Amino acid sequence: MKKITLFLLVVVGMMMMSCNHDETYADKKNKERDAINEFISERGIKVIDEATFLANDSTTNVAENEYVLFSGTGVYMQIVEKGIGKKIAKGESRTVLCRFTEFNIMNDTIQLTNNTMYWSSIVDKMTVTNTSGTFTGIFDTNSSVMVRAYNTTAIPSGWMVPFTYIRVGRPVTEDDKIAHVRLIVPHSQGQADASQNVYPCYYDLTFQEGR
Repeated sequence: MKKITLFLLVVVGMMMMSCNHDETYADKKNKERDAINEFISERGIKVIDEATFLANDSTTNVAENEYVLFSGTGVYMQIVEKGIGKKIAKGESRTVLCRFTEFNIMNDTIQLTNNTMYWSSIVDKMTVTNTSGTFTGIFDTNSSVMVRAYNTTAIPSGWMVPFTYIRVGRPVTEDDKIAHVRLIVPHSQGQADASQNVYPCYYDLTFQEGR
């Protein structure tokens, strides 16, 4: 009887230890939030709210390392260049070419980029649509490093945030600057792997009109 009781105690103890080591979704979100806050602190990022951003003509002061926080999505954005050309108008779809670097904030490492010699021949090609002010898009299956990495044509929702404020055109002269933004994207607005495994990414992105 004593042996049975001891065995049961051991089993219960192991189950309790297992439960203690299992992370809940809430635990993972807390870790993500802490990682984002630490990243912001370490990078010396100055966070402004949407009202301040809009009052400043939808700009961020790059010299002061300003990022605007969109409280509804948790996405942080810095506009480095608004770009040449025109904004994507309501009811319009445009082909957009993107160069990007994806930095995994949780792992403190560059995770994916098409800004390398290896991928120099591939610029991620997207179709972006403005439906009554809401932007959606898909990657081109045949021209996308993101599709090859994550096996989906879905564009991270966080990548759509800048299109309300930037212009998308093609450079004609050496002085023409294409749209350039930096984003902190939580898992809920991120790519498939980030969404599944609950981690945030930092993106450096440029956009220009494609054909």
